[in-house]
Amino acid sequence: MTLDSESFRRAMRAWTTGVAVILAAHDDESYGMTINSFTSLSLDPPLVTVVLKNDTRIFELITKSHAFGVTILSSEQQELAEDFAGRLHGAERMASITTRTLTSGASILTEGLAWMDCRVVHTYAAGVNTLFVAEVLEAQVRSTDNPLLYHDRAYHQLASGGTHVRPTDS
Repeated sequence: MTLDSESFRRAMRAWTTGVAVILAAHDDESYGMTINSFTSLSLDPPLVTVVLKNDTRIFELITKSHAFGVTILSSEQQELAEDFAGRLHGAERMASITTRTLTSGASILTEGLAWMDCRVVHTYAAGVNTLFVAEVLEAQVRSTDNPLLYHDRAYHQLASGGTHVRPTDS
């Protein structure tokens, strides 16, 4: 028996993730998209993964350029996340932002909690998607406070006044 895609989709809605915008450029064309299928893979070497649908514009640009920039969003950037998740399209989407070009040729948003400059080192076909494994060439953190979260098809914030446990040195 094969699991139907809607059952799988409903189950994945229980998984909470952070929210980021991925940007890529090739031949004077740049584009971006909101993602939540982004994770760290290795600290040594520093590797991250992102999964993108094969028929997207950002997939095409990353496939050609072998590079992308990721900006992790704060809770104050929900509107930006919605713009890049499909509320805005084409040139209108890119006109709404300020970017900075990185060493790899990719761009990042000038605002956000943190950003990474990534160079693709492996790709793996995965159904209608591709898993990109990328080496992080450079990273910068502005803040770790108030990340934008995605859960059950909606954006969320960490509850204010909640308990925050700091790791201890061992």
